[in-house]
Amino acid sequence: MKITFLGAADTVTGSRFLLEHGKQRILVECGLFQGGPEAGGFNREALPFSPSTLDAVLITHAHIDHSGFLPALVANGYQGPIYATSATAELCGILLPDSAKLQNEHFAYLERHAISKPGHEPLYSEEDAKRTLELFQPRPVRDSFSISPDVSAQFLPAGHILGAASLYLQVGDRRICFSGDLGRSVDPIMQPPEPFAGADFLLVESTYGMRQHPSTDPALALEQLINETANKDGTVVIPAFAVGRAQSLLHLLAKATNAGRIPNLPVFLDSPMAINATKLFCRYPDDHRLNSDECEQMCGRARYTRKVQDSKQIFSHTGAKIIIAASGMATGGRVLHHLKHYLPDARSTLLVVGYQAPNTLGAKLQAGTREVQVLGQEVTVEAQVTSIEGLSAHADQAELTDWLQGADPPRQTFVIHGEAEARRGFADHITRTLNWTTVCPDKGQSIELE
Repeated sequence: MKITFLGAADTVTGSRFLLEHGKQRILVECGLFQGGPEAGGFNREALPFSPSTLDAVLITHAHIDHSGFLPALVANGYQGPIYATSATAELCGILLPDSAKLQNEHFAYLERHAISKPGHEPLYSEEDAKRTLELFQPRPVRDSFSISPDVSAQFLPAGHILGAASLYLQVGDRRICFSGDLGRSVDPIMQPPEPFAGADFLLVESTYGMRQHPSTDPALALEQLINETANKDGTVVIPAFAVGRAQSLLHLLAKATNAGRIPNLPVFLDSPMAINATKLFCRYPDDHRLNSDECEQMCGRARYTRKVQDSKQIFSHTGAKIIIAASGMATGGRVLHHLKHYLPDARSTLLVVGYQAPNTLGAKLQAGTREVQVLGQEVTVEAQVTSIEGLSAHADQAELTDWLQGADPPRQTFVIHGEAEARRGFADHITRTLNWTTVCPDKGQSIELE
């Protein structure tokens, strides 16, 4: 049995793992690379296999860095089943068509303004995304299901976002666990992940493998920042992932507004993906901590701007306001137009609330860069730029370690889904504290699982 690490090695994006057992080929995760300029090249690299030769694809959750390459796989010949939890399948029904639409709209914008370059072309069409959704075969959480006579699978809750799961594969007499993205033990809206249930081989994420989340309450920091910006009659712009982070923010804003701790400012949720994902929360009450009233308050806190014209009209709204828009790393989407408009405004605030991959616009702004390129134009940053780290949906080093500790040591633990320093640092931490054998595979490396 062999596993090939096609992504999420020395990076937190592009999760793709090819498992080969006899004549069977199974792909676990099928994500897009996101972030710096190299991401586009990685997404266009030729696959080391023909998609039509795959027997199955399994997805741990719906975030684009885990699911966003699926339509490209289908466009290139894959016609087999895609297994995921029910909530993940529904979220992919929102995210994948919107991903295709955003790619095509962004390319059209670049073409209109004569700033497109080779490699900017969309990876797939909305029709490809639609055909992809027809291949999903949702499976209940915790139920074991068969992929082939000698391969079975099981999803266990991982927190993080709706539908997120750790995946356990039983291949003959060997058990393999893919942690997926692990949520926090204490999250504003999500339930904690179920502990590692044991396996012969483990692939564990390391996004925050060398960091500890601050002990301070992120809600208090959010409220203080909003009040300070509102007093200046400014705008708070928050790049946020459409699934997970956007909903956490809406929940915290609803609580703070209802309690009178912040003024009842207009809140614009300027992301069709986030709008649709927010409404799913009431359909999956077991996946999160919110009761029905809290869910309704979260859904009702923002003004939804689905159409491009509605998004443009936000600029004409004078006075203090809050804009939540994708993408979370400011690599595309409607948030770019808001950054172009509000970054030069000294009254306004850019709030960074999640992980920013190196070389992304979000990372440059977070690092204090005062001159940035946005949609092909030079923009001077006069707005306040600040971060609240405690809103991350990823477990930190202590939480990851707690997740690992409940089971016997695997034969090998592969540390993935982290930048180089975090990944290697967390691997050393596991070896030092748990005395487990760890490996940090390279992108493209194949390893025999003996």
